Amino acid sequence: MATKRDYKKEYREYHSKKEQKKNRAGRNTARRRALAAGKVKKGSDKDVHHKDGNPRNNEKSNLQIVSRKKNRGALRIS
Repeated sequence: MATKRDYKKEYREYHSKKEQKKNRAGRNTARRRALAAGKVKKGSDKDVHHKDGNPRNNEKSNLQIVSRKKNRGALRIS
């Protein structure tokens, strides 16, 4: 049986960290730039992929528009 997620604990212990806030801001910046450039449309099934895995590196050469399935299903190396 699955246990319920404790979202408050997740935020407190992970998402509220300064580094994670900066990473989230970088992802949001990349998405806004892609929207402004007309590369994606709001509500589309596309994501902005950071080729080097660094969400703060928003250089054009590091960004790629891919499907949600491909971007979110990628193996993460930590």
